[in-house]
Formats: sequence, structure tokens, C-alpha cells
Amino acid sequence: MWYCILVLICVLKGGGTVRRKRRIMSGLLALCIALSVLPLSACTAPKLTLDPEELYALPELPERYTALNKQLSAIQESGAEYAAPVSGSNIQPVQMMDLDGDGREEALAFFRQSDGEKPLKIHIFTADDDNSYRQAAVIEGSGLAIYSVDYSDIDGDGRMEIIVGWRVSMDLQALAVYSLEPDGARELMRTNYVKYAVADLNKDGKRELTVLRANQDGEGVADCYVSKNGALTLRSSVLVSMTMAELSQQGKVTVGTLRSSDPALFITGVADGARAITDVLALRGGELTNLVLSAITGVSGEVSRFCSVYPMDINGDGVTEVPRTVTLQGEDADHAVSQRVDWISYDASGTASRVLSTYHDVADGWYLQLPEGWPERVWVGRSTSPDEIGITFYTDSSREESYVPVLRITALSGSERERLAVRTGRFILGRNDGVIYVGELLKGNQDWKYSVTEDEVRASFSLIGTEWSAGDN
Repeated sequence: MWYCILVLICVLKGGGTVRRKRRIMSGLLALCIALSVLPLSACTAPKLTLDPEELYALPELPERYTALNKQLSAIQESGAEYAAPVSGSNIQPVQMMDLDGDGREEALAFFRQSDGEKPLKIHIFTADDDNSYRQAAVIEGSGLAIYSVDYSDIDGDGRMEIIVGWRVSMDLQALAVYSLEPDGARELMRTNYVKYAVADLNKDGKRELTVLRANQDGEGVADCYVSKNGALTLRSSVLVSMTMAELSQQGKVTVGTLRSSDPALFITGVADGARAITDVLALRGGELTNLVLSAITGVSGEVSRFCSVYPMDINGDGVTEVPRTVTLQGEDADHAVSQRVDWISYDASGTASRVLSTYHDVADGWYLQLPEGWPERVWVGRSTSPDEIGITFYTDSSREESYVPVLRITALSGSERERLAVRTGRFILGRNDGVIYVGELLKGNQDWKYSVTEDEVRASFSLIGTEWSAGDN
């Protein structure tokens, strides 16, 4: 019986035509029914003759979803077509979300209607007590596309606000926030933007909306909106170090935490694809403040070579650290291979403190927390072959001009990787997507003051996880 059920699931998920699936499902359903009525003793079971076509029936959707589907079909028949958000984490053409906190999900459908001044439309349907959906509101917008949509209880009343990014033109985006009211959708605020973040920055139970945009002079600005009297009101603004062009491409907004346990926003922009500029924004006395903005230069003190790494809690201590690249010693000091990353935490006054250092091999998908004594005493070399990519750490422990190898970490691929991974002296550090990562302690490690063991290397080694995202909001 259980076997039949498992096969049914596989059929539903598998390929093939609908007619073929129907016939297979018909036979399996018939077999399941037959097994359920047969007695335990097969010798006394009557011989059954079943016609699968007579037993087959498509599963029926709940009545309320059938009614919703009819309304969506009617919208399409009127000339509209689905126009799902093109970026962000919510990119489905029809999305289910409990907006009013009553335990029942509203349905939001995203369409484009070719005629009219506002062709972009978000239809919102609410569930009724009679197992059906009714249209409660329509949000309309003009422009090229619905760029993104997100949902957040900004004012802490248990109801979700709808945050919509509109792609007005190739060079302009507008951000609007709506609340679902009994008489329709009400717009709470609207502004131009490049990126935004929603976070409770003062821990009062309400969330602030921080919008990154360019002011009239082309400078980057962060605007902080707070919920007040049923609307979102601009509370304070502060300059940021990067232009919106530097923020929009490879830039990122990270919601994190300071050493003082205060929430903060870490704004990272990338200049010319080579320099990372990070601002740290927090609320102080109710005003948005840039903790790392220099009063002398007017820009952030956190500027270093970009290595495709962004602020994160690198050591799991609950505090967000900012990556700061530092040049290692050696002949290839100007090369990206010869860069370590110092991870910097901040307190509420903007005081920085280095937490730890890592070597990030982003291209090959791993990083190593550098052991004590290593950051200022090693340099790095890279070697490649068709099936092996190795990073070797060197030190001049002999105090001579020539450097000696201490540790090599190699990424193995290809058909021979399993054999190569157990070659004498190597120990496995991890596996990921058909790649085996191995370590190898070399001669310079033996008598060095800061030598490490295989277990210490394993504990310091981590794979770089791939964070899937359809884009930013």
C-alpha cells in the first residue's frame, strides 16, 4: 500500500503528458484500492477486474481556490497578463500572505494591463467565510515593471504592510508602502530609491524603514522613516559615503548588530569594481547616524580592496563584522591572491576592533581562519592545473630571504579526485559540488613557533555557502 502511495507521488512530480499521467495514476489508484480490500490471505481473495478509467478522478482544489482561479482567469480574459516582480525574494505571479493577521491568507496577483496610464496592477483578494475569495483592493502603478515586493509589519500592529518597488524607467525606481484597509489599499509613503532595509533600530517594537537614494546634489543619502499617526514619516537623514551607482551594482545592505547589542545597518558600495566602501548606520538619540563617517574627509573609514565578501557574523558571536582586506607580504602583494581579510566589529560610539583574520579563496569556495601569529607572518601563492587548484601559505621562519611552505589547501576536481584526496600527507577538509578540499602540512610547519595540527586546520576551514537570491528589493 505504501509503495503505491510513493509511486503516486513520483508520478505527480515526474515528466510526461497529462494523459499518460492520468492512465498511470488510474492504475495505481485501482491497485491501492484493491490492496486495501483484499483479505490477509491471498488464497481466499476474489479475482477482481478493474477498469482504471472508471476509477480515475482528478483531485479537486478547495472551493475557495477554484473561485479565486475563476477571478484570475477573468482578469486575463480582459486583456491583462501576469507581470511578476522581477527581483527580490518574492517573484511569483500570485502570492499568498496573511496581511491582516486573521490567520487566513490573502492572495496578491501581479498583472500588466496594456491600456491606461497605470498599466501595472496588483490585485488583492481576501478570503470570505463562505469559502470564496473577493477582490478587496487594486494597487496601480506606472512604469516598466513591478521591480520587487515585500511584506513587513512596520508599525507593530500585527498587520503586514506591502512594500512595492516600481521600475519607473531604466534610471529611476520608486518605493511605495501600502496598508490593506477595509475600503481598499492606502498608500503610506512614496519616494525614489536605490535600496532599502526594514529593521527595528531602536528596539521599541516598531520597525524603521531606511531608504537609500541620491539627493539633488547627487550625494548618497539614507532616509529613516518611522510609523506615526497611521503614516510613514521621514524622521531623519544622513549622508553615506558611496554614490548610488556604487551601491546599485555590487552593493548590499546588511541588517546586523553592534558589539553593544544595538541593531545597525551595514551599507556596502563598490567603487570601480575594486574598492569596497562600508558605512555603519545606527539610531542615536532618535536620529540616524553614520558611525564611521569621518568629520574630516566626509567619507567612511572603512575602505579597502573589494573581495566579494560582505559584512556578516563571521564567528557566530551575534555581532556583525565588517571585512577589511589587508595586503599580505610577498612578491605578489598587489595581487588579489595576497590579500587577507580582517574582520572588524563596532560599538555604538563607532570604535572599531579586529575580531579575527581569514584568508578567503572566494573563487574556489572556501576560507581559512588564520591561526594565531599567521596574519602578519605569512604570504600566499596560487598554483593551478586541470584538476587541482592549490593555495600555499609560506613563512620566512628560517629568517632567510627565501620563504618556506607551511600549509597547502587544494581543491580537487575531475575523475581522479578521490584517489588524489588520499595521497600521502593529505587530509580531507570538506566536499562540495563534486569538489574535494584537502589540506597538507608542509616542511615549514614542523619547527615553526606558530605550527598547527591537522585538527586545527580542519577546525579553521570553512566552505563558502552559496546564498541563492533572485536579487535585491
